[in-house]
Amino acid sequence: MSDPFEQLPDWEIRVISPGRVNLLGEHVDYNQGMVLPIAIDRFVRLAARPRADDLVTIESLDLKSRLQFKLEDLDQRVDAQGKALAGWALYPAGVAWALRAGGLEVRGLDAVLASDLPIGAGLSSSAALELAFALAWQAAGGWQLERMALAQLCQRAENAYAGVACGLMDQFACAHGVARHALYFDTRSLQWQPLPMPPDSAVVIADSGMRRQLAASGYNQRRAECEQAVSLLRTRLPDLRSLRDLNAAQLDEYGDCLPPEIRKRARHVVEEIARVQQACFCLVQDDAAGFGRLMAAGHASLRDLFEVSLPELDGLVEAALSIEGCHGARLTGAGFGGCTVNLVARHAAVDFMNTLEKRYQQDFGRQALIYCCQPSRGAHLLGT
Repeated sequence: MSDPFEQLPDWEIRVISPGRVNLLGEHVDYNQGMVLPIAIDRFVRLAARPRADDLVTIESLDLKSRLQFKLEDLDQRVDAQGKALAGWALYPAGVAWALRAGGLEVRGLDAVLASDLPIGAGLSSSAALELAFALAWQAAGGWQLERMALAQLCQRAENAYAGVACGLMDQFACAHGVARHALYFDTRSLQWQPLPMPPDSAVVIADSGMRRQLAASGYNQRRAECEQAVSLLRTRLPDLRSLRDLNAAQLDEYGDCLPPEIRKRARHVVEEIARVQQACFCLVQDDAAGFGRLMAAGHASLRDLFEVSLPELDGLVEAALSIEGCHGARLTGAGFGGCTVNLVARHAAVDFMNTLEKRYQQDFGRQALIYCCQPSRGAHLLGT
């Protein structure tokens, strides 16, 4: 990865912003449930300096792409040449838009960035980019926001500007990461707690190489299906606020009011929230094997009930679970492509990665990018 810090040592604003991997609690953050992500040691690195005008210039070293937009044009969603913003450009522009809408000073900025986070792999490259720019504009403007408020503004940028109906988990994890810890996060109360990861286990990411465009994928459809489930269940349970408030017994009793596909979506959410609660006890007890069993059950639910997996992701999980030293495996992120996350005995990690790479190549004729990652600190200014 090119390093903007080395290329631009005199630029005073330097931000490191991590991606994230969700260990358990998939597709429950927008249902006000509990999640269990980690921030990872794959980052967006951003060097920036304020400008005297309202122009924002951004150069992506790894994408070999340049972007310019004017702050006065944010509502029109166009670049400095009047062309519609698209792709990754929507994220920094959306952050500027959300910060300004929140009454915060946003200055013109020159920025150069690089990242070793793959785009579209389910590792929250968009949230990492959002937090990087939010911190850069905070430093340039001289104002301060609590991390949770900053994460919420970045979520608003993704929802309202980029058009992705994501929950708060991704931005939360990128902002609040703690080294060597998972983050238990209640997305309704916004209460959170770092929990130590098993010291003798490693987190291994396997990138299937399959890509999806989140806004155009089934992600927004799944969210709409969950909202439909709540609307229909309220005819029987008038006080139901979200699927987070539903338990398995209630779903069994009242689920006949739901179409079969919608009932499957609701069951995944109910059972996944329960798995997150159980997984927290496993972490407290240093029970890596128990945690891994919950991961495997979570993948089966994402495959069969929420239907966001692919044959390549299923193949990676099935192969991983058959390899010695693997405690658990599942897809991570929205699904429809991207990565799997694996909890592996640390002593077996190298052999595990080599074997999984060979199996995936044999079964699908594709090259998987497989690497260990460490739970890492959240987004921050270099030197702080």
